[in-house]
Amino acid sequence: MANERRRLFSGGPTPVEATPETASLPLPAPTAEPAPGTLAGHLRSLAVSMRPRQWTKNLIVYMAFIFAVGSGWHVRQPDTWLPLVGKASLAFALFCLVSSADYLVNDVRDRESDRLHPTKSRRPVAAGVFPARAALVWASVLALAGLGGMFALALRPGGVVAGYIALMLGYSFYLKHTVLLDIMAISAGFVLRAMTGALVIEVPISPWLYVVTALGALFLIINKRRAELLLLEEQADQHRATLGEYTPDLLNQLAASVTASTLIAYGLYTFTADNLPNNHSMMLTIPFVLYGIFRYLFLVHSKNQGGSPEEVLLKDWPLILDILLWVVASFTILTVFRE
Repeated sequence: MANERRRLFSGGPTPVEATPETASLPLPAPTAEPAPGTLAGHLRSLAVSMRPRQWTKNLIVYMAFIFAVGSGWHVRQPDTWLPLVGKASLAFALFCLVSSADYLVNDVRDRESDRLHPTKSRRPVAAGVFPARAALVWASVLALAGLGGMFALALRPGGVVAGYIALMLGYSFYLKHTVLLDIMAISAGFVLRAMTGALVIEVPISPWLYVVTALGALFLIINKRRAELLLLEEQADQHRATLGEYTPDLLNQLAASVTASTLIAYGLYTFTADNLPNNHSMMLTIPFVLYGIFRYLFLVHSKNQGGSPEEVLLKDWPLILDILLWVVASFTILTVFRE
């Protein structure tokens, strides 16, 4: 009977019998994470599925605003740039809604293959804690809110965002399963982001920046495919059909071609674009672009960090500092020599 009255504690890896010394110990605190079936759990799954870390991609919406300094607006005249900041920020927020809708659709479409991935298997839809039907309902709500808001801002940006939604739906249901077209479709999505940023504040932007944007996006996507291929190995084609058609050698060749093309395109932009300072001072920003590309390649090949570009851009301080210095240098040059 004495044994029956003993209580067991599970604070360690194995149950421990209660003793006078342990009887007064506090029980482990319950986890604060909401249960999947509750409203809090549902909203938490939604927030995770919206992938806020990937909203960094939408910061490219601000590119047109930054490169319009000295021509479209002037630092010393707040009335010229405050309205533009507001419009660009609203466009950024609306694009986050639209891109999150795309992520939800992708999660539903890829939930079976995501379960084979060591990290994507923890996504709420793939893990089974966020129903596919609920994810599609929220995707519709977010897409309509983002698209409607963008049309309310201006007609042309709304048309571009409608094209982005159509492109991403085409990607989710067809293009992502077609070798080469899968990476080109994602690259086109980045160009549409940049175009939206220019149209919403009604400033001209050099075609060279669209070219650099497309090539830079390809650079990131190709290295991401390479990381996925090396991580998943024999199961790569089960996770993503096109990975069965890519090889490390092919992706290395594509990365080398895109790297060289990006540097050349950016270099040509700095001294041939019509709206830049006539003294070609923008060429001083080339070393920042060069270091950024080299640093990313170092992280991909030496640290195996190419599988999640948004994580690299948020955590690697040398790369973050380089990007900030590039923005500051570009801003300073355009401000001083344009005015």
